[in-house]
This record gives sequence, structure tokens and C-alpha cells, in this order.
Amino acid sequence: MIIELTHQNIKDVNNFSQTFEVIGKIIPTFFDGKWTFTEHLYDKPYEKTYLDDEINIDEYINNKDKILFFYYDNSECVGQIRLSKIWNNNALIEDFAVAKSHRNKGIGKQLIQKAIEWAKQRNLLGLMLETQDNNLSACRFYDKLSFVIGAVDVMYYANFDTADEKAVFWYMKF
Repeated sequence: MIIELTHQNIKDVNNFSQTFEVIGKIIPTFFDGKWTFTEHLYDKPYEKTYLDDEINIDEYINNKDKILFFYYDNSECVGQIRLSKIWNNNALIEDFAVAKSHRNKGIGKQLIQKAIEWAKQRNLLGLMLETQDNNLSACRFYDKLSFVIGAVDVMYYANFDTADEKAVFWYMKF
């Protein structure tokens, strides 16, 4: 069940770890006006956890240009997607996560479908998001759902201990 953020369920924001296994990375290539990628698998996978964003979550309640949806399995929140309308007539997926215990069960696809519905209701032209080149599972997921790479930024994470990561910007046009 997918439910919009309210004051009653605000406790479910980021209520599960956003840990994932880093198994490899994509190697993006830009040629003839189009991005493609190959994969490089690591010999030794490792776990990575993202920190929660510092945001004013109240901004996502009853706001026509921002929203957060939760996915519930019975009464347990196991997924969330946070969206905002941005200047280029896209919906930006600001945050997207499915609990590790519930991945590969179609929950992510349902949350993306909900994001598409929300964006289309606002006459937006597509979805966009950013992830890292070493989040191979996420990159595979977005590619499978027909997102395309629109840009790669090699400086996005340059000031952090993750400086070897590249930011990959994915787009889905309607």
C-alpha cells in the first residue's frame, strides 16, 4: 500500500537503514550524443550506508510541488520516495529507498510508478534523479525501467572521502 506523508505517519520518514551492497560500478561513455555504460564488477563487494538528508519534512505535507510517499507492507513502512517539481519541468526524485529486507519484490517499481503518476498529474515532462556510479544495483534498476543517463559529474563528490565516485544523472521522459 502506498500512502502520502501526513502528520500522522511522519514518524516513518527514514525509519530504516539505506544500506546497500556495492558490487561494482558502471563505466559511462558518451559517444555521438548518447550515454551508454558497461559494468565493472568488484572482486570483493562491500556495504555502504547513506546518511539521511537534513530537510524540513513539514514542507512535504500538503504542498502541490513536493511530496513524500511511503510503501507499507501491512503496517510496516518498507519504502519511500520523495519528489519535488523543479525548474526544468521534471519531477526530481530527491530520495528513494526500499528496506533491504524487501528489495527485489517490486516495491521500487511501484514507487516509481507512483512518482510517474504524480508528475503527470502536474503536467511535468519526466523524472530525474542522481545516484553514484558505484551503486550498480540502482543503476541497473533505473536502466531496466527505461531511465537514460543525461549527465555524469566527476566533481560532484570531489570534496568528500568518496571522491572516486561519480554522480550519474538519470532521466525518464514521458
